[in-house]
Amino acid sequence: MSDKKVRVRFAPSPTGGLHLGGVRTALFNYLFAKKHGGDFILRIEDTDQTRYVEGAENYIMECLDWCGITPDESPAVGGPFAPYRQSERKSLYREYAERLVREGHAYYAFDTPEELDRNRKEIPNFQYGHAYRDSLRNSLSLSEHDTDKLLDAGEPHVIRIKVPVGETVSFNDMIRGHVSFDTNQVDDKVLLKADGMPTYHLAVVVDDYLMKISHAFRGEEWLPSAPVHLLLWDYLGWKADMPQWAHLPLILKPDGHGKLSKRDGARLGFPVYAMNWFDAKSGELTPGFRELGFLPEAFDNLLAMLGWNDGTDNEIFSLDELKEKFSIDRVSKAGAKFDFEKAKWYNAEWIKRESAEKLLPYVKKVFQDKGLNVIDDNYTLKVINLVKDRCVLLTDFYLQAAYFLSQFNTYDLDAVKPKWNEVKNEFFKTLLVLLNGSEAIEAHSFEEQFKALMEEKSLKAGDVMLPFRIMLVGGKFGPPMCLILPHY
Repeated sequence: MSDKKVRVRFAPSPTGGLHLGGVRTALFNYLFAKKHGGDFILRIEDTDQTRYVEGAENYIMECLDWCGITPDESPAVGGPFAPYRQSERKSLYREYAERLVREGHAYYAFDTPEELDRNRKEIPNFQYGHAYRDSLRNSLSLSEHDTDKLLDAGEPHVIRIKVPVGETVSFNDMIRGHVSFDTNQVDDKVLLKADGMPTYHLAVVVDDYLMKISHAFRGEEWLPSAPVHLLLWDYLGWKADMPQWAHLPLILKPDGHGKLSKRDGARLGFPVYAMNWFDAKSGELTPGFRELGFLPEAFDNLLAMLGWNDGTDNEIFSLDELKEKFSIDRVSKAGAKFDFEKAKWYNAEWIKRESAEKLLPYVKKVFQDKGLNVIDDNYTLKVINLVKDRCVLLTDFYLQAAYFLSQFNTYDLDAVKPKWNEVKNEFFKTLLVLLNGSEAIEAHSFEEQFKALMEEKSLKAGDVMLPFRIMLVGGKFGPPMCLILPHY
């Protein structure tokens, strides 16, 4: 661990909903920062204005807030290295791109999109790099005079990095160890686009340097970009200040074959976004874990366990416990298969673990969404304690507890009709007389009367308990009958 202060960043693009893999990246950054007394920064990478989606930035910040991983610095709260939106830092990137050109590490490229498309069609596996760059329309193939003439005329152009030939670049990944790249396999990435906006490759290096980022954790899919970034840190003279990198394992489909996507969630019937995301352009609503009925504590917990463990058999961790125990060297290199049944298990465990007082606002919202207003909080707290061990999702509280708080008029009669007979009919008529004759129901004495009446009618518990439950709550759910009765 370096002596410099730990500063990490989560740098999403505001292009849509926040995938659980993105939230896990944010979570691991946050946990590492807090474990080492550092800062967690949210930086919005909105340089690709063609993909910018209105509302996505606020959505990202709301997701982080729901998860309890609030940034120390962000576009919302500011900070010493503001602005934290790359679109607002546009002017400073050109300075560094032009410097790279002057020092021979980058060049102007004037190729039109049509010319590049033609090359891709005509040349198998075409890459804009050392094999072809001298024959393309750029400042390496053109004379200095012709290049200046095009620049003075305002000819559209990009700036590309000039990747060296026949070199090896390497770094030490905190998860994967020593990683090397052959520069002959790396193309000359665009650093500055024709509209003056930087690409990810330039912006991430410049911003990490200027914001004094000490550690950069990002998904494994960004590993192929590492050689370009390594070269930029070197060419800009900042190599000694380069963050320590860790490339996190992918979150895989349940069968382990490939990265988990939004389409997989839709196909298999579970969310992959932290919260509901509504795409105003397509009118499509993509469901999220929050609205499905997950507690944020459970969501954080299940994400942390996708690729990390503390070396014990323990699986339940609060956010504070994760801050204390998280260690990057316990993160696996291998991808982690997503198991929705396991995710629900985490949520059920957290519902059991939480106090009724903590659950109350969530349960009240569930009821209100169903049109049921909670009037007596104290009574509702008692109800929550009665049923919470039976709930997997927060939305289950409506099914498991609504009958305590409102009249219902639906009964699962199909569950009792096949075995209903006159003996059972007489049993419940007699039971009703007993109940009407009691001012208050005391569970123990009622149980004795219930058993005595069963013996009198030659009935077994299996004959009458299910019909009695359906009479009281409407269906095959709810806590033990002895706990339900005192509330009637």
